[in-house]
Amino acid sequence: MIRLENISKSFRTPRGRKWIARDVNVEFPTGVSVGLLGRNGAGKSTMMDMIGGRLMPDSGRIVKTGTVSFPVGFAGSFQKTMTGAQNTRFVARIYGVDTEELIGFVEDFAELGDQFYAPINKYSSGMKSRLAFGVSIGIPFDTYLVDEVTSVGDASFKAKSAAVFQKRMKNAGAIVVTHSMKQIRQLCTAGAVLEQGTLTYYDDVEEAIAHHERNMGTDEDED
Repeated sequence: MIRLENISKSFRTPRGRKWIARDVNVEFPTGVSVGLLGRNGAGKSTMMDMIGGRLMPDSGRIVKTGTVSFPVGFAGSFQKTMTGAQNTRFVARIYGVDTEELIGFVEDFAELGDQFYAPINKYSSGMKSRLAFGVSIGIPFDTYLVDEVTSVGDASFKAKSAAVFQKRMKNAGAIVVTHSMKQIRQLCTAGAVLEQGTLTYYDDVEEAIAHHERNMGTDEDED
């Protein structure tokens, strides 16, 4: 369970104060995959950063039960002079999971070959993303924070990523950000719409999609 209690967050801009959240009170239930919807610039990434603990709200508090992942696929926290294997081992120790088990999973999943044992600073952006996705999805969290879960790699890798994610969802929940309504329908049963500082939660993902599409002025899927 993740509960937002009187959460407010805003930023100053040349056009005035922009509200990401204005006294938001929402609960994301345990074991439910929720699609976080909103137009570009609504603040979805900021909301995810607050839920994940990387960013603090201006006021209010976020109450979490169970374990919550770092953003799935986020490669920004890797130590660039360490190898992929060394970074994986380091993350395993931080989160208290079996080191060799996680290394074996990531090595197989990320398909990096010998580069798994090369420094991160030798990786392409795609290689870093595959490693990051493998590390994050390889740890059994209670809730996953996901931004464009299947956007990395070729069609085969995207399909594999989606399959692994859906397997995890049998025993976990998630908060998912993606521009594709097709993926939202595939991955989520509930939804929440962020618009001008207001977050509206729906138990039925189709109601959330309908609300989002009214805001966008379209009834077509975004790809």
